[in-house]
Amino acid sequence: EICKVWAATSKYIRRQLLQKRVVEIGVGTFAVVPARATVGEDKVLPVERPVFQPCRFLKKFYKLKCAKSKIADETPVVQLDFEQIATDIHFRPAIVEQCIHETLLFFAGALRDKKEVEFFFK
Repeated sequence: EICKVWAATSKYIRRQLLQKRVVEIGVGTFAVVPARATVGEDKVLPVERPVFQPCRFLKKFYKLKCAKSKIADETPVVQLDFEQIATDIHFRPAIVEQCIHETLLFFAGALRDKKEVEFFFK
């Protein structure tokens, strides 16, 4: 069930990023930022790349060093929509919200204990 919730959460975040929205998930922000890809020897191609920026509190509390990516101020920001995610997988919104919060707490605990963490989103 946890995997099902996170797969649906991943799809929700992806849909928002495709619509050029920033997604705030409590411990940080997902966004798409402009970048450049070198193609061949002399060609540069403008692209967009997804980024995750941990929130200021998380960075300070856990003394995290993170690369900075500038997210345009005019980009609309959305929160996770627990009801939409729940509808997509036929769960109750309260179950989805609790699962996401518990997983984020687990993530924060792993950071506190200086464990290597891999948070996979499709």
